[in-house]
Amino acid sequence: MTTTITSTVLDATGVTMRFGGLTAVRSVDLTVNSGEIVGLIGPNGAGKTTFFNCLTGLYVPTDGKVTYKGTVLPPKPHLVTQAGIARTFQNIRLFANMTVLENVLVGRHTRTKEGLWSALLRLPSFSKAEAASRERAMELLEFIGLAAKADHLARNLPYGEQRKLEIARALASEPGLLLLDEPTAGMNPQETRATEELVFAIRDKGIAVLVIEHDIRFIMNLCDRVAVLVQGEKIVEGPAEVVQADERVIAAYLGTPFDGAPGSEEAAEVEAAEAHSTTSSEGDDQ
Repeated sequence: MTTTITSTVLDATGVTMRFGGLTAVRSVDLTVNSGEIVGLIGPNGAGKTTFFNCLTGLYVPTDGKVTYKGTVLPPKPHLVTQAGIARTFQNIRLFANMTVLENVLVGRHTRTKEGLWSALLRLPSFSKAEAASRERAMELLEFIGLAAKADHLARNLPYGEQRKLEIARALASEPGLLLLDEPTAGMNPQETRATEELVFAIRDKGIAVLVIEHDIRFIMNLCDRVAVLVQGEKIVEGPAEVVQADERVIAAYLGTPFDGAPGSEEAAEVEAAEAHSTTSSEGDDQ
C-alpha cells in the first residue's frame, strides 16, 4: 500500500484586514496542503479578493499571519512570487502588444539570476540563461496548448486563450502554490471545462491551487475542499458535498438572513471596501 505524505503549503491564521473602522476580512484561517485544490467562494463583497491580496503581499493584514511552507511571507508581491506563490487576477493583465512567448518570458524574471551587466555585455551566462528561459516558456505553452501561437500578439488571442496565457505566465515563476482569481469569468461552458482540466493538470504536476470563483458548479467539481466567506468571515469549510448542503451557504447565496448574519447596511459597507481594495491593488500593481 502506498502512503501519500502531504505537507502544509499555505497557512493563513487569523487574517484580518481593516480599512479605517471597517473590517473587510475578519479573523480568517485557511490552509492549503500539497496536492490540493482548495476553493474560496462567497457572494459579492464577501472579502475574497481582499483576502487574496493579503496572501500575496498587495496588502499587509491588520492582524494575523500568512506562512508559505513554514516561512512568514514578506509584504511585497515580488518577494511573495520569489518565495513560491503565483497568482492571476480577475481582470486579465497581459501585455497586449507583446507576443504570447514574450508574455510567458516576463513571468520567468523571478527565476533568472543574471544581472544588468551580464545582459548588456551579452555574457555567455546570460545567453545560456536566456535560452533556458525560452525553452521553459515553450514547454509551458505546449502544456496549455498555445505553442503554435507563440509568435502571435497576446491581444489577438480569443478570450479563453488569454486566460490560459495568464496562467502560463504565472506558472513561469515555478510556483509551489497557484492562486487563481475567477479563472472562468466570462467563459462559455466549453472554455470552462477546458479550464477545469487545466487546473487538474497543474495539480498533477505537484502545484497546489487555491481558487476564487463565482461558478459554484465549477468549484464543486474541481476542489478537494471549499471554504465560504460571507461579509469577511469564514462560515464553513469542508468537502463540496458538505458545503453545498450547509443552510448558511444556501442562505448566503439566496440572500436569506441566518443567525449571526450581518445586516444589509454592514454588508454594503464591506462590499464597498472590497471594491476599493481591488481598485487600489490594481493601481499598485501597474
